[in-house]
Amino acid sequence: MFLRLVQGVADGNSSELPDLYGEVTDVRHPMATPESEPLTSRRALREHFTVPPEIRESLPKRSVVDVVVHETADPEVIVAEFAYEFTLPDDSRSKVPCVFVMRVRDGQIIESRDYIDPIRTYTARGDLDRLLASLRKGVS
Repeated sequence: MFLRLVQGVADGNSSELPDLYGEVTDVRHPMATPESEPLTSRRALREHFTVPPEIRESLPKRSVVDVVVHETADPEVIVAEFAYEFTLPDDSRSKVPCVFVMRVRDGQIIESRDYIDPIRTYTARGDLDRLLASLRKGVS
């Protein structure tokens, strides 16, 4: 499930991703900037994964690299380290480190904590101005 999720994100298959989750979920992005609310339903995840076509087309290509999956004492839970590697318009590459702690039950993700470096993400997407604007809005 983990690999299907992160590969689907990298490939831009956003319409298929919500089906990897249970109807009731607890998905959090503790490092999100700006802060985000927990995603507690498949419907909320569908909204989360929906990217307008004009934005999707402008995003740099990315791939999943450096994957290490750690099994835990709980058979439903894994800890996965990986990076999204973005290929920028000038063909340079930028890695965004991530750690997901995920619970899968009956073939569906029911809980996840997705730790993703927000500054490197915005920088890799060429979106740093958007991050700064959101931070300024939160301060004013």
